[in-house]
Amino acid sequence: MEIPNRLTLMKAHALLAAFIFPVATMFLITGALYTWGIKGDYNTTKHELHLAQPIQEKTKELVALAEKELEKHNISIPTGTAKIKRIGNSFRLEWTGSNMDINLEPTVDPLIMQLEIKNASLYRQFVQLHKAKGGTPFKVYAAVLSISIILLLISGFIMAWKMPKLRKLTLASSALGILIFAAMFVPS
Repeated sequence: MEIPNRLTLMKAHALLAAFIFPVATMFLITGALYTWGIKGDYNTTKHELHLAQPIQEKTKELVALAEKELEKHNISIPTGTAKIKRIGNSFRLEWTGSNMDINLEPTVDPLIMQLEIKNASLYRQFVQLHKAKGGTPFKVYAAVLSISIILLLISGFIMAWKMPKLRKLTLASSALGILIFAAMFVPS
């Protein structure tokens, strides 16, 4: 397979970079701020659900109960996956998405469940997307971003390598990058 000429690589590199710039910026900002504990906020509401009989610790039944209550309040379901989390002798249904998280858990009264609805702020929605809490279309988009970044790095390396004046600098920069990564990884 022949490597495309430098002009073709430059055009592809520039167009790909321009295309992924918005989503890459979102991932870079949310990732950098998340490492410092900046995760965004929620507006939380709580609702009591009165049951005719105690509900079992079964994901399907708990999801159905949560969906029914969300529908009653005209709220769409979260985009992520629901799961049961064990807490001591009890349990909680956790269902996360990009725009909201919900928790459904029993109270001391076996006929009352508490539904907590946590609506994400705009910034928290971006963080949730970064954490793969969005729907399938965004997960595919994130995978395209990953592939695009790899292609940008490869095309940038090839363009630099093809220029004799940059070849030594490219090798030195790559070696330094590997060393710095190792130096940061090992103590972490």
